[in-house]
Amino acid sequence: MNGQENDKQHKGGRNPKKNPSIHRYVFRLTDEENAKFLSLYEASEADNKAHFITSVLFERQIKTVKIDMASMDYYMRLTTLYGQFRAVGVNYNQIVKILYRNFSEKKAAAYLFKLEKQTAELAKLCRAIIQLTEEFEAKHLIKNEKK
Repeated sequence: MNGQENDKQHKGGRNPKKNPSIHRYVFRLTDEENAKFLSLYEASEADNKAHFITSVLFERQIKTVKIDMASMDYYMRLTTLYGQFRAVGVNYNQIVKILYRNFSEKKAAAYLFKLEKQTAELAKLCRAIIQLTEEFEAKHLIKNEKK
């Protein structure tokens, strides 16, 4: 056996990287700086701190996602309430048909008069829901565009 054949033979271990990171830098942070660094790191959702630091140093885009759970909950409840209000409108049409089918015209008209009063209150509520939703969307769309 000559020396060239032995060089080609695999000796085991990890395959060497094509472009290994061999340069190392060390820096120290105060407690306040460390707290700020850790909060930025967590917000970035980076895989590890080294990747986060290099992305900051070389001005790569850092992804931060903040979710306001209270606002999301409020918006979801408001949307659900509006959906329920719309369902009431469908039921309203069904009630009118049932009233005229099962009662005399005079009695059905009396019940409809009571139903109209309740419907007027529901209409006020619907307008308030729509206004709150528009205010919420305007407030949060402006915040999102500034970021």
